[in-house]
Amino acid sequence: MSKVGDALAGFGVTFKAMLHKPITEQYPEKPGPVAPRYHGRHQLNRYADGLEKCIGCELCAWACPADAIFVEGADNTAEQRFSPGERYGRVYQINYLRCIGCGLCIEACPTRALTMTNDYEMADDNRADLIYGKDKLLAPLTADMTAPPHAMAEGSTDEDYYRGNIRADGLARPSEATR
Repeated sequence: MSKVGDALAGFGVTFKAMLHKPITEQYPEKPGPVAPRYHGRHQLNRYADGLEKCIGCELCAWACPADAIFVEGADNTAEQRFSPGERYGRVYQINYLRCIGCGLCIEACPTRALTMTNDYEMADDNRADLIYGKDKLLAPLTADMTAPPHAMAEGSTDEDYYRGNIRADGLARPSEATR
């Protein structure tokens, strides 16, 4: 094809684009849909009765290639129980200035305490606000949950929690949990 023909083909693409109606998104006021499997902000989950799933094992921090996670575990006591196991994550921080969103921390978590939400709006003008602590990462309490620290459900063990046999109102019978 000649140089003139190439130029006309290029102008043809431009003229076609000029005739299309522009697509305008009203982003801040009306955010668009997010893909259901999008990996956004992290969340520390809770059991149905409000106890935290994080046991402070630090496996997520070890799995993080960007060294963006800091976990400091502590022991549960009879008076102060935050999770059903022996330990809980007393300090939990994710530095979103370092996080690369790879999801390796999610795969490393043995209790499925850490998941990723669809929330993608984490921009800030202050670097210190991009280090999310446990207060920002913990899943909110629902109406039927009790804020920790509190005792485990009556007659339950930590295994009942890990197997999903706990409801918000207490221990479910094993036959109810497997239905």
